[in-house]
Amino acid sequence: MRRYARFALFAAAAACATAVVAQQDMAQVQVTATPITPSVAALFGNGGNIGVSHGPDGTLIVDDQFAPLTGKIQQAITDLGGQPVKYLVNTHWHFDHAGGNENFGNAGAIILAQDNVRRRLASGGTVVGNTSPPAPTAALPVITYAQGLSFHFNGDTIDLMFLGGGHTDGDSVVRWRQANVVHMGDMFMHQSGWPFVDVDSGGNVEHLLNSLAQVIAMTDAQTVVIPGHGPLATRSDLITFRTMVLTGVERIKAQRAAGLTLEQALAARPVAGLSNNPQGFINDDAFVTAVWASLDAHRG
Repeated sequence: MRRYARFALFAAAAACATAVVAQQDMAQVQVTATPITPSVAALFGNGGNIGVSHGPDGTLIVDDQFAPLTGKIQQAITDLGGQPVKYLVNTHWHFDHAGGNENFGNAGAIILAQDNVRRRLASGGTVVGNTSPPAPTAALPVITYAQGLSFHFNGDTIDLMFLGGGHTDGDSVVRWRQANVVHMGDMFMHQSGWPFVDVDSGGNVEHLLNSLAQVIAMTDAQTVVIPGHGPLATRSDLITFRTMVLTGVERIKAQRAAGLTLEQALAARPVAGLSNNPQGFINDDAFVTAVWASLDAHRG
């Protein structure tokens, strides 16, 4: 295993270890709803934040956390006045965002995602030390897309957009045009420190920066941003996050241009003091290592 892979595995393992422990005690998890408009809400529980469209056309959700929480998620939707889930969008394939797919699929929900999400779910794989077996048929997206598609649903136009990914190779951004809401998946984790660039799942920091720039360009000061993790955010928060990531990348690029090896760059601590959350689960070394791998991919 290359040195950068070892560093990335070690640094991100803390977050996934926490997630695994949390899965063991889901009975204690509370799923809470924050209404954004009369027909759009965000759900918070354990795992990735969930976006909800509910109204006369039915219920569409974005991500579904862990399987043991399906009942609590549906109850939170019911409490909002929503019907059983009709459509389920996966922003990416990780288990804390797509763990409830089988439950919702068996209950009749139609699952949608970018092409690479179905491929990775069907194949299974390892995410920072946690093995996800191949998903059963009921858990797989039945509608996939290369670049995106749109729903005309509950009085809004909901765009599912693949902008190039970055966290993985299948990240979707979901935008409610009229409500002025965007769900970022894990391309944006608010107040959580450095992003998790999952190189083993096709993540790439250059793609992440490009995707973030595109979302910033299509939003405004009134946009409500649902991050993959963390509290609701704004366009300004998104800009601040991208600036932090870009600054870190530029410092790492400067070290590469000076001829440093990865080991020398890590010792030099180029991004020390930049993170918005030094206790975030992706530490400085893991971020530098993931950026290095991303730049290697572009050079190749």
